[in-house]
Amino acid sequence: NPIDENIADYLPDVPEKVSESFVQPFADSPLDSENTGERMYLNMISRATDYVYITTPYLIPDNELITALSLAAKSGVDVRIITPAVPDKWYVHMVTRSFYPELVKNGVKIYEYTPGFIHSKTIVADGKCAAVGSVNLDYRSLFLHFECAAFIVNSPAISSMTADFIETQEKSDIITPDKFRLIKRRHGILMSILRLFAPIF
Repeated sequence: NPIDENIADYLPDVPEKVSESFVQPFADSPLDSENTGERMYLNMISRATDYVYITTPYLIPDNELITALSLAAKSGVDVRIITPAVPDKWYVHMVTRSFYPELVKNGVKIYEYTPGFIHSKTIVADGKCAAVGSVNLDYRSLFLHFECAAFIVNSPAISSMTADFIETQEKSDIITPDKFRLIKRRHGILMSILRLFAPIF
């Protein structure tokens, strides 16, 4: 049929094999009941079987995230988080540090990036999925701000993100119980007071 042949000329070429990789952009809004950013983190952390690597400038998690990170680490998942050693806001840095003891006690490895402030917000899990965007691990970002990010699955970019994390970790100091005791000796009272206002930071 000549008409069918003409239509075929305008149809897109169908690839022989559809890629298993995909990137899903998403947005998070405080005006709806979907806490998309936090659910992404919780889903990736709870499904991980090998490792979870996270970079975030602010680490002020709620109970759900603390539980998810702790359970993953206790289950044998290699959970690592990099935060800045040099803050942009000293008071937020104090609150971030106040969450270290519980996470470290439960097996989460926390590193502080020593060359300066780190502002990337990334998560990589098992070399299979990752996310990058504007979502911080703090109350304001997860529940009060408009945020956006991209969820990535089975993409070559994931190995690059993992390599970047390892390279960043090599420039960071791990937080040990002894190291935190030194921090607490200097700033313990201030951290405890600021921790009371954690949801507004």
